[in-house]
Amino acid sequence: MSTENNGGFVQMALDLADGEALDASSYAGLEIEVFGNGERYNAHLRTTDTRLPWQAYRASFSAEPQWRRLLLPFSDFAPHRIDQPLRRDRLRRLGLVAIGRPFTAELCVARVALYRGDD
Repeated sequence: MSTENNGGFVQMALDLADGEALDASSYAGLEIEVFGNGERYNAHLRTTDTRLPWQAYRASFSAEPQWRRLLLPFSDFAPHRIDQPLRRDRLRRLGLVAIGRPFTAELCVARVALYRGDD
């Protein structure tokens, strides 16, 4: 990850509903199973409300050098450059992002899912 030449992020992304909105209103958050290099990464959610490329709802997580199951509650996702609150019934895209500082990004993902409650 480099911030030279106006750089600043690298991302892997997943469309959640083939161009439609995914209704995750009955879920508490995202579950991801990751292996990394001990660095901090972001999860970025985009919804039908995020129309500009820099808008997202962001939550941070640490990816340790062992497989870990992480729960990212929707309540942890903060709006970035958007005034609307996160609408869980309008999810479109998930990005896992290395952003904002120079470091070596090494992130492996085995699973992405939605979870209910505190499981």
